[in-house]
Amino acid sequence: MTSALHRLTAAALLTLSGAALTQSPGSAPAPAPADAPSLHPWQAPTPRANAEAYFTNLKDGDVIDTPFVLKFGLSGGWGLAPIAQSARAKSGHHHLLINRELPLNFKQPLPFNEQYIHFGKGQMEHVLTLAPGTYTLRMLLADQKHLPHFVFSKPTRITVRQRTNTDPKTLQIRGIQLLLPAGAEARAPVRVQFHASGLNVAHAAQREKDTGHFRLTLTPSGGGAPQVMDFTNGQTETWLAPPAGGYALQLDFVDNLNPGNTLAPAASAPLRVR
Repeated sequence: MTSALHRLTAAALLTLSGAALTQSPGSAPAPAPADAPSLHPWQAPTPRANAEAYFTNLKDGDVIDTPFVLKFGLSGGWGLAPIAQSARAKSGHHHLLINRELPLNFKQPLPFNEQYIHFGKGQMEHVLTLAPGTYTLRMLLADQKHLPHFVFSKPTRITVRQRTNTDPKTLQIRGIQLLLPAGAEARAPVRVQFHASGLNVAHAAQREKDTGHFRLTLTPSGGGAPQVMDFTNGQTETWLAPPAGGYALQLDFVDNLNPGNTLAPAASAPLRVR
């Protein structure tokens, strides 16, 4: 997965099965929650009832060597917001809990120690340097005051086999990544996930220096106007249900202080998925 990391844009060709589309042309989309951001006509509401924080490159039972770049995402229309400034509802920052259960009292701020790692700048990854052994990891979202939201992951049990001599600083490459379903064909609605490495995600309205937000462009392979979706509330995934056909997807990371600029490095070769 790390070999697919893109430094500015990631593009993919996605084919949608017409028989699998959930909406016929001209039909009304399913109603969205009252506090959900407005959706582009080609977006679909989140199918899952509950929001969650989750790991994108680690699952229960995995055996890893450290240092290891742990990556995490956020669902349900929630967005990342650094703690430097307040942001609208449905926002927060990630926390990694190591060998800790969820707090019993969600009205108390999370502590700062080696078992509660805070990502208050809007980060989406962390380099684990754990010693060999077994661990239980969990992600938890919290607000500007470090008060937990009811947005978290299931416990993930892992085994660290060995600690290598790899320099942790060499493992994080500044750039962005677009994650699409594997396979020759995808059924709508399609979950599309974004990832930022060495970059901080924030609400555009926070206008925080050295932060950005994701922008997704869908271009029909048979011609047609590109459709642009700006995730200005710090969202790190979306669900898509465009008309049946092939599409090229491009992801950019927009500078929140200068929206005409992007923060990621030069473009790399596109990723293609049918």
